[in-house]
Amino acid sequence: DAKGMTLYTFDQDKDGMSSCYDACATNWPPLLAEAGAMADGEYGLTDRTDGTKQWTYKNMPLYLWVKDAKPGDMTGDGVKGVWKVAKY
Repeated sequence: DAKGMTLYTFDQDKDGMSSCYDACATNWPPLLAEAGAMADGEYGLTDRTDGTKQWTYKNMPLYLWVKDAKPGDMTGDGVKGVWKVAKY
């Protein structure tokens, strides 16, 4: 992200929509878009059920991992076999 933190995708997300809410979103905060953000190339936006917008890459919603403490940490890669570092 803009702060150098690793971004992740969730294998259970389908059709560009997030399926990570509640406790999931507490551990895997969605990469939220500022008001007025615009899609650019392979980066897009998806609507969340709470009315916010989340960034996507190649139609996959992007997330942070609460246990990554500093830029460059990638401790969420492979968690439960469904979380993966977003590959650019």
